[in-house]
Amino acid sequence: QKIIVKPTAPLAERMRPADFSSYSGQTSVLGPNTMLRSLLSSTATSIPSLILWGPPGCGKTTLANIIAMKAKGAARFVKMSACSCGVAEVRDVVKQAKSELAMFKRKTILFMDEVHRFNKTQQDSFLPHIESGTITFIGATTENPSFSLNNALLSRCKVITLEKLDKKSIKEILERALKEESVTVGKVVDGISIAEDAIEYLATVSEGDARAA
Repeated sequence: QKIIVKPTAPLAERMRPADFSSYSGQTSVLGPNTMLRSLLSSTATSIPSLILWGPPGCGKTTLANIIAMKAKGAARFVKMSACSCGVAEVRDVVKQAKSELAMFKRKTILFMDEVHRFNKTQQDSFLPHIESGTITFIGATTENPSFSLNNALLSRCKVITLEKLDKKSIKEILERALKEESVTVGKVVDGISIAEDAIEYLATVSEGDARAA
């Protein structure tokens, strides 16, 4: 499976993996034998509501994209950002989710990026619909949920803490991107190449942020 993106999209967007086989890092919470991996590898209807908490570039949105790929057909996946929408747009999604559930028995997974941008009153708009099962909610945040999200929302979601990526994981991501872009590591006569030392440097200075690398 491959996520379809425009060829003009930024490199980080084009390189997002569509399944766990090419997802780098976060082995403590997403390793092969972890509870979360088992849940996410099963049917879309069994995925619980989640809060993904971690620093920029650690794989929160990529994880949501993998869930979206797994949900195809079984559930409707809606991707939103609290930076560019408000409660009115959430209401529209919920209205459609109710129709999908009533007419086709199909659940809706709502992914809200930067959910901490919603104030605590706005966050209340999710509560009855998570409670009723109208939506499965997945929120992503770089801020500590204990301070940035209200207790009622936290009590209805499982908080998953993602760490900044280690150097090995960043190198894996860089090497996959170089291969995809037909860039050779080491000296070559023709074509584009990059020195091994440059990969080491990028993996170090990115400080665990795959997007920055």
